[in-house]
Amino acid sequence: MLKLYNTLTRKIEEFESIEPKQVKMYSCGPTVYNYAHIGNLRAYLFMDTLRRVLKYNGYTLKHVMNITDVGHLVSDSDEGEDKMLKAARIEKKDPFEIAEFYMNAFLQDIDKLNIDKPEIIARATEHIDVMEKYVQQIIENGFTYETEKTIYFDTSKLDKYGVLSNRNVEEQKAGARVEFDSEKKNISDFAVWIKAPENHLMKWDTFWGKCYPGWHLECSAMSYQYLGEQFDIHTGGIDHIPIHHENEIAQSKGFCGKIPAHVWMHVDFLTIDGGKMSKSLNNLYTLQDLADRGYEPPVYRMFQFTSSYRNKINFTWEAMESAKVALNRLREGYLRHKEGTETIEKEMIQKYEEKFLNAINDDLNMPVAMSVVWEVLKNPQKSKELKDLLLKFDAVLGFDLAHYEKQEESLSDEILELVKQRDEARQTKNWAESDRIRDILIKKGYLVKDTKEGTILSK
Repeated sequence: MLKLYNTLTRKIEEFESIEPKQVKMYSCGPTVYNYAHIGNLRAYLFMDTLRRVLKYNGYTLKHVMNITDVGHLVSDSDEGEDKMLKAARIEKKDPFEIAEFYMNAFLQDIDKLNIDKPEIIARATEHIDVMEKYVQQIIENGFTYETEKTIYFDTSKLDKYGVLSNRNVEEQKAGARVEFDSEKKNISDFAVWIKAPENHLMKWDTFWGKCYPGWHLECSAMSYQYLGEQFDIHTGGIDHIPIHHENEIAQSKGFCGKIPAHVWMHVDFLTIDGGKMSKSLNNLYTLQDLADRGYEPPVYRMFQFTSSYRNKINFTWEAMESAKVALNRLREGYLRHKEGTETIEKEMIQKYEEKFLNAINDDLNMPVAMSVVWEVLKNPQKSKELKDLLLKFDAVLGFDLAHYEKQEESLSDEILELVKQRDEARQTKNWAESDRIRDILIKKGYLVKDTKEGTILSK
């Protein structure tokens, strides 16, 4: 039985879908104003693992992910300048052009990570009419009030605001899309519809004039459009809990009186060397930054499996090197079983399968699931049955082992000369020089292994 941690109830629960063997799911997608960094991408690797585990358990999916290409301000608590417009101003481009470019860059990144795409990817700018109808129903139900520039959701009309984060309203930050409005009735009230200033680049003709929607509104309206009033699972980062997801719940209650998702799942932050990511520290690493250091995207996927999605994970280059070694071990072990000729007892296969299933069904416990994978790899009997088992597990792992083949690569004259110099240094016990050359080879993207025959390299 699959068990998942539900932020709404604050406990691990046995998962039961609304409709038998079908899961309807919504995931908060990216705001496409810049390249996604590896902290952003952790959320989509988590989303991918959840999708794969659900499929492994025999569920079919109807999964929606939004693309925010309008109106998300520079703070998740919706303060400051619009992210899209700020990027357009800095890059001197049209905001729609900015959105198109960075959306495609994001989609390329998730392809590189072999992330299983949601069945529906919905751009906010293509659903303005859906949002307009949704907000009109909230207005008709009496959950809003108007100021000169903004239609606000009145959180005091709810039975409770803050059901997801379990915080008092007084502790909530303002959820408005604009700078604090003195006409707001409650600090937790938030904008659902905003009049666009004359020079605002992204605006639409609506029932209230030229406007644009509140950021929180897009997820509520699009999840309703594709999944209905209630669905099974909603995912996002833990930073969405106190404001964005609380406001989604508020809007849904104002629209139809219901909390939209039965299960809310949130992935924790990625830290860099024990601290935060920031532009000032120059550590907002992208997949390209990892590639420039010799780490292909599957290495980052392997790194993610060293921790539960509900725990913070600390990124270091040393940890990436360990993940790179682990990925090579997995691939080489898979090939050894692929070439194996021994037979394995069915009972052993079943034991491995049971342990793996128990791990992934324990709230996606990937570190334990990987420990089962290492057991299979270390089995001294090299068998095609174990190769098939690894391929079955890979439906969850996502390393695309079925298409992996060992790359036989000729070494350049430069690399061959470095290997020769290193072997000579080792023969004369010049360990400092040997280590220096090893570091050069690693930076050039090679794994270095010392054997009786000398230095052996692999990519």
